Amino acid sequence: MAAPRLIVGLGNPGAEYADTRHNAGFWLCERLATKLGAQLRREPRFHGLAGRSPGQVWLLLPQTFMNCSGQAVSALARFHRIPPAGVLVLHDELDLPPGALRLKFGGGLGGHNGLKDIAAHLGTQDFWRLRIGIGHPGDRNQVVDYVLKKPRSEERAQIDAALDRALDHWPLIARGEYPAAMQQLNAKGNP
Repeated sequence: MAAPRLIVGLGNPGAEYADTRHNAGFWLCERLATKLGAQLRREPRFHGLAGRSPGQVWLLLPQTFMNCSGQAVSALARFHRIPPAGVLVLHDELDLPPGALRLKFGGGLGGHNGLKDIAAHLGTQDFWRLRIGIGHPGDRNQVVDYVLKKPRSEERAQIDAALDRALDHWPLIARGEYPAAMQQLNAKGNP
């Protein structure tokens, strides 16, 4: 399998959203940019903050708000001729407890509006996702309010530990060794 060529962190721009659960994808992408030495700069043609690592992988933080993330992803992917299978989206996941990670290719979108918009713009659901568990409020009517609030301190500690674990396993993903990365990140011992 080919290594990813575009890493997209999902979230909402603005200080009022910076520490909310919905920005877990931003949190991981920013840490990854630092690890890879990529400077994220405002790129109006890509509708986001974008940067390229020395290893030639693009990192992108869409500034279009979550529900319009596909506009930014498709703009950068088309410009640099990156196929959907070369895209890895980092995003928050309600259906996983805080601290859990799951790496997967394609499949359902789980009601995630950012993923829905990316799939619509790319014309396929066949792209990689790294799901970052944020937990569920227990009532689907509370989901919007839940994702737009800060996690409790113990939840944030669990999420931060998961982000560190994802960075530890980044070399496998960077080499396109997805089965090995999936086995380690999705392991039962992890939350």
